[in-house]
Order: sequence, then C-alpha cells, then structure tokens
Amino acid sequence: MKKNVLFALMTLVLTACGGQLTVDNSVVDSLDLNRYLGDWYEIARFDHSFEQGMDFCKANYTLREDGKIDVLNTGIKDGEPEEAEGIGKLTDTPALLRVSFFGPFYSDYRVMMLDSAYQYALIGSGSDDYLWILSRTPKLEDDVKAAILAEAKRRRYDTEKLIWVKQ
Repeated sequence: MKKNVLFALMTLVLTACGGQLTVDNSVVDSLDLNRYLGDWYEIARFDHSFEQGMDFCKANYTLREDGKIDVLNTGIKDGEPEEAEGIGKLTDTPALLRVSFFGPFYSDYRVMMLDSAYQYALIGSGSDDYLWILSRTPKLEDDVKAAILAEAKRRRYDTEKLIWVKQ
C-alpha cells in the first residue's frame, strides 16, 4: 500500500490555529490504554483534505516497548488502498494523547466519549474543526449513534457536518 501524503499532513492541519474554541472538547476522566488499543473503524468524521474521498477507514493502535503508540490508518480512495503510519504518546491528562504523522509535529487526540466496554468513542482535537466517531465494529446500532450524536451536540459540535463513512 502506498502512503497517503494527505494523511501525513493531518498533523499540520490539526495544529493550525483556528481562532477561539467554540466547543467543549474536554476528555473523559480516565482511559485504560490497554483496553483502547487495537482496531477502530471510522464511522463518521468532519470533512478535511487529508481524508477526502476516503472510505473503509480504520485505525490500529499498538503499544510500543518505549511506551509510545504505533498508529496505522488505512482506507480506500478511488479504489486504491491508502495508509499512513504515525506515532502517539501519552500526556499527563488521561484520554488526551498527542499524535504525529509528520515529523516532530504533534496534534491533540481527545477521547471525549467512550462507552464502558470500549466499543465506541467520540474523538476530537484541539480545534472545533475535527470530529470522529469510532467503533470496534464497522456499523453502529441506531440507538448508539443517537447517543453519540446527542453528546456531540451537547458539546456544541455541528453534527450536520459529519460525513458517514462507507464501511
């Protein structure tokens, strides 16, 4: 699979200043990293250039011996497989990680909602321009989707901007 340069630019875009934050992007109180590791399907996202036209998106998180996290994002664009490798690291705040796909530039990865079984999550960044709904399975039940959307709306995200990813 070839690397998707647009995926690599993700970090640069996420670190850009977007003015005053208009949403509540606070993180959950705790995160058991070992339970969070593994595969996550991208169910929905805000549109952005580094994933534009991508379907069948999936992320895999693997703990490294040095305590950092290997990140592998995969997807299909124009019928061709794409992937981007990154690195994540923990911060002093549980559920706030820093992720980089390009050199020394790291961006916030904020776990804002996570069910007790670690089956779905609402992810934000340091900006109100980015939002992802992730799941351990390629599809979510309607009631779960509704609960996640309600939480995103409560946090003042414009859920009408979500793109529902083909899985």
